[in-house]
Amino acid sequence: MPATARKSRASSRRWRSRAVIRSIEAGCDAYCELCGERVKFQAKHKEQQVICNVYVRGVWDRVEHYHLGCYLQAGEPYGAAAA
Repeated sequence: MPATARKSRASSRRWRSRAVIRSIEAGCDAYCELCGERVKFQAKHKEQQVICNVYVRGVWDRVEHYHLGCYLQAGEPYGAAAA
């Protein structure tokens, strides 16, 4: 495929913000966007977090972390989180 065709096809793709559910791993150093508390690993409780890749005008801007309950409480701002 010619370089110009690849470039035009790549630039026509618009990324959108999305969310995924992940287990909280040991050493996680993130803070919940809703409650402001640390998203922390606890060995006795297998908690989950929602990680969101946030895009602004189709360009990646940042990553946001939420406790699963906080993400649901916030009304799933980036849509239903994929497992």
